[in-house]
Amino acid sequence: MDVRQSIHSDHARTLDTTGLRREFLIERIFSENDYTMTYSHIDRIIVGGVMPVTKSVSVGNEVGKQLGVSYFLERRELGVINIGGPGIIRVDGKVYEMQHRDGLYVGKGAREVVFESTDTANPARYYYNSAPAHTTFPTRRVTPADVSPQTLGDDVTSNRRTINKYFIPDVLETCQLSMGLTELAPGNLWNTMPCHTHERRMEVYFYFAMDEDSCVFHMMGQPQETRHLVVRNEQAVISPSWSIHSGVGTRAYTFIWGMVGENQVFDDMDHVAVRELR
Repeated sequence: MDVRQSIHSDHARTLDTTGLRREFLIERIFSENDYTMTYSHIDRIIVGGVMPVTKSVSVGNEVGKQLGVSYFLERRELGVINIGGPGIIRVDGKVYEMQHRDGLYVGKGAREVVFESTDTANPARYYYNSAPAHTTFPTRRVTPADVSPQTLGDDVTSNRRTINKYFIPDVLETCQLSMGLTELAPGNLWNTMPCHTHERRMEVYFYFAMDEDSCVFHMMGQPQETRHLVVRNEQAVISPSWSIHSGVGTRAYTFIWGMVGENQVFDDMDHVAVRELR
């Protein structure tokens, strides 16, 4: 488990590129036949990926020991979105078939979560977020047909995108975790511009569906103290509540957003006009 401490905004503005990447960028999400796990002290979110290829993968009791509990989800909920090939997730013995871009919400108290692929030549790639939970809501699969889509932006401003809301109150109940997948239209490069902050929630962006030679310039920092990170395919950025979170790519890309915090009101944002950015 990679542990990241909270970073004050005054500290963040003093960091160089290496320091920013060390504190906020998660460079490796997937590892063959294994899971990765990054624990952030910012609202205690856990971020990672599971990539079973030739064998199943499960999170062992060693994670429970690190979290001070008996097992991983004893006091946590879990959100998973599959960005790879077909697979299966077994939750306490119950089987959930997971196609490309299917999501699975796993409620607090699930003791055993096992990840599998059904095609070793095209393995599943399960990206996940986990948050502390106070009660148990039912485990449920969410398909692309179930999500709540919203198309925003315009080709003229190069920010036309469709936001697919997987785990939000309009789709299913969770304790605090919200997740979704945003896809830029071909020829569009910007996400979340004009940008915003939200003091009541932190957020993690996971960028994918990018070519080897592509990248995203992820904008972060306070609106009048902006910085940037160069992000490659299948990397993630931890965004504190005081930071903007917006990116421009060398070509269109897709990203998964995950939020935890005080509320689940998607539109609870503190908008920042472009003219106010520095």
